[in-house]
Amino acid sequence: MVSGLKNSILDAILDPLADCFTPEVARRIVSVSIDPARQAQINRLAAKANEGLLSDAERAEYEEFIEAMDLLAIVKAKAQLILAVRDR
Repeated sequence: MVSGLKNSILDAILDPLADCFTPEVARRIVSVSIDPARQAQINRLAAKANEGLLSDAERAEYEEFIEAMDLLAIVKAKAQLILAVRDR
């Protein structure tokens, strides 16, 4: 999928959600982080990926982590934008 198209689809889906964020909700979303056990698993899989040693199952798990982290980063960015606009 073309990156710009993917972004516009995500924006079309996530912007109405972000419009519902209160400042408190936005602050809580911005503070969300991955728990240490999952982060350790991501780090282990990333190291194996860099070495080209992932099994098919590990590759699928790693890709799922990446997609979830990308989505979380986008939602957090939208929450930060809401806070920046509302705090003016």
